[in-house]
Amino acid sequence: MIRYLCRRAAGAALVLVIMSMVLYALIGLMPGDPIDVMVQADPRLTPADAARLKALYGLDLPLHERYLNWLGAALTGDFGYSRLHHRPVLELLWPRLGVTVELLGLSLLLSLALAIPAGVLAARRAYSWLDHLISLLSLGAYSVPAFWLALMLIMAFSVELGWLPASGSGDLAEDGAQAWRHMVLPVVTLSAATVGGFIRFVRAAMMEELRRDYVRTARAKGLRERRVIFRHALKNALVPVITIVGLSLGTLVSGALVTETMFAYPGMGKLIYDAVMASDYNLALVSLLFATLLVLLGNLAADLTYAWMDPRVRIGAGVS
Repeated sequence: MIRYLCRRAAGAALVLVIMSMVLYALIGLMPGDPIDVMVQADPRLTPADAARLKALYGLDLPLHERYLNWLGAALTGDFGYSRLHHRPVLELLWPRLGVTVELLGLSLLLSLALAIPAGVLAARRAYSWLDHLISLLSLGAYSVPAFWLALMLIMAFSVELGWLPASGSGDLAEDGAQAWRHMVLPVVTLSAATVGGFIRFVRAAMMEELRRDYVRTARAKGLRERRVIFRHALKNALVPVITIVGLSLGTLVSGALVTETMFAYPGMGKLIYDAVMASDYNLALVSLLFATLLVLLGNLAADLTYAWMDPRVRIGAGVS
């Protein structure tokens, strides 16, 4: 286990370094820089002032030298300052990261809570009108753009009915009820990005398991249908679904950017959007790297859960 975790940590470090190179290059190739933005915003700054500021911040150096300087500082724990917020980047990221993890976790739980019963029901009634209805609804949920769904939910539940707030968030410690009301619409919007795919995978896995010999044997022994479904078939059907859940974490993280922006939800997605729009490249770069780290940790958790649910799997050895 320790050796496996060390290999995964080394792989994650390599991925983060490569991602930092790609992101830094893309940001560095964008037209303009923070100093140019400052010059445009303040007509009192002269070209000489701009050149002096670029030399001070190292923006007059070649791109690869700037990246090496940034990487050396980052390895010591110095991720720089946010030009937009005038604060260290890590001070801004930690609270926003917690908000996003909370949103992602609730959205994933809601998706699975809807997908597992719906997928099991569709598999048991395969090719019936109920199966077709569930498949149609899952396809619709999978196809709806997140920004459009967010707008429709805001119009329906915030503008017309006035039941739920359209933006912001509350503090669970101070006012839990109000905080939950702020979370309902973002969680529903983000869950729609994955629940349709989960339903289809659960249905396919359950249909395959229900055809296996051990299910026919269990039924022949007189076991109750509920026990056959939930104690035998579903447990085995969820093993491949875990892989899909791990792969969908990237979709959830990218969907969080749209969802948090639409609802002005103070998470990492909103922070990344604001940083890019304000040309706060340092904050945008570090935020995207933390989002990448979040996906890597989620994939590791999915692999460990896979090994825990399937006794044939040995960590680092595959299927025995």
